Amino acid sequence: MKTIHPEFMYQSRELGIQIEDTLGEPPDKRNYDRVIDALIDEFASGFEVGDVNLLSFALANHLVFDDVAGLMAESGQYDNGDAAKVLKMVSCSNVASGDALANVFETDPELARKAIITAFLFKNPKRWTDEDHSLDALQEEEDKENNIEDDDEQVSHGENIEHLFDTRGDENV
Repeated sequence: MKTIHPEFMYQSRELGIQIEDTLGEPPDKRNYDRVIDALIDEFASGFEVGDVNLLSFALANHLVFDDVAGLMAESGQYDNGDAAKVLKMVSCSNVASGDALANVFETDPELARKAIITAFLFKNPKRWTDEDHSLDALQEEEDKENNIEDDDEQVSHGENIEHLFDTRGDENV
């Protein structure tokens, strides 16, 4: 698994929550589509976003990820990256979403880069794993390290330990 920047992990999880909340219970796909279409129209007409999740929310179902390996590599850096390179790694499924992405890229290329990678990670959850930083996971990792250290301290069969004993034997009397 590639190393994903923790902020991208967070943004991807938040995107999932935002989509679930918009769909509602029971899921209303028609309402969801209306919200997405309205956002795409706003971004295409020059609405300034300023929010990674809002942009990735609007584009997630309209992006085609053409360079999966490249996007995985770019997901390691949140604040530093090549926005033009990331933009070349995707295409859009329709003209309106392409216009929206181009408009946002023109005004804020870094925001567009982050939104593309966030949407990519959301759509490809099996390509990466979220690191578990819970106390239980950290304790388990520490216990595993302690067991390895304990194993190193134990003498294994066949080790040469003869040099630890007196080599003259009974002559010391």
